[in-house]
Amino acid sequence: MWRKFCLLTVFLSLVAMAFFAVAATNSATEHVQRPDSLDGGLLFQNKCSMCHGSEGVGSVGVPLNLPDFLRTASDNYLYKTIRLGRPGRVMPSFQTLTDEQVNSIIRYIRSWQPEIKTPVYSSESIVGNKQKGKQIFDASCASCHRQAGIGGKGTGVTFSRPRDAEIIAPAIGNPTFLASASDHMIKQVIMTGRDSTPMISAKLMGLTEQDVDHVVSYLRSLADTNKVQVSSEPKGEPVLEFESSYTLEETINNIREAAMGYNFRYIREQTLDRGFVDEGKESNDAYLVYFCNFTFLNQVLQVDPRVGMFLPFRATILKKGDTVVVMTVNPDFLCSLFNNDELKQGCAFMSEKYAAMLEESTL
Repeated sequence: MWRKFCLLTVFLSLVAMAFFAVAATNSATEHVQRPDSLDGGLLFQNKCSMCHGSEGVGSVGVPLNLPDFLRTASDNYLYKTIRLGRPGRVMPSFQTLTDEQVNSIIRYIRSWQPEIKTPVYSSESIVGNKQKGKQIFDASCASCHRQAGIGGKGTGVTFSRPRDAEIIAPAIGNPTFLASASDHMIKQVIMTGRDSTPMISAKLMGLTEQDVDHVVSYLRSLADTNKVQVSSEPKGEPVLEFESSYTLEETINNIREAAMGYNFRYIREQTLDRGFVDEGKESNDAYLVYFCNFTFLNQVLQVDPRVGMFLPFRATILKKGDTVVVMTVNPDFLCSLFNNDELKQGCAFMSEKYAAMLEESTL
């Protein structure tokens, strides 16, 4: 029983992640919305609102309900964005939706600002000098969109810790963005800017129309150089688990020492069933121990706030008969569900440290 309870606690992170992943990934099962339903509002609430907000004002994902966004984003752009996602960023692809469902979501998004005319752009390429475009981009655009247009750090509009800007600059060098946006759409956005965001117009940046053509040509050239590969397969097991050679009390003490040796600060420990049973009736055979490296926490929170799924570090220590088992969630496994390429290094770092701490405290 205790082992099941322990595993349930460890998997709370995965249950929370399901709020993002089950409804959002292309492998998700249609658990609320019937596959043949064309209710765009309901589809948006089920598939999109957890990141973009129920009214499109933004959350983990960028805001969509902005007049200037809807004024410059074509239906073709929205369609391809939903279909392709943004590999390496937070936006997943929705391959299981039918064309009719995708189009119904687009109609719902348009309904927020019905007075705005849907833009239609030419499919012709814009001719410019990509070398000049790079120079202009580096001088005028990279401060927000970063070098090669890889996008601002962090996600959404609700994250309170320091980040690049109130609204995260999109990854306009991302191959799927470039596959979704036409040259003329990109040019229009640069020329007019977007109110309610840090994106100002070309005129305010001191750029001419020819300068913008050069920038568009440069961005288009990034489609082949900014290749992003994100594995859809989870990496490793969801739980890191070690059997201890020590008693439960000794193991807890060992974990304290190991964690502090890896620059983690001790926070607290408690019985696993605390809050689930009457006070004084808690079991002494199952514990949770909390630690955190706050410097690293602040760094990765600026990349993706969902790292709260595995930070602070939470170790579950369970005694069953003569056996003591220590386990924690595997950050590498969760990272594969985040669709945020920039977080990979942090997840790998945490998995390595978690495994080292548990191994050191149990051998």
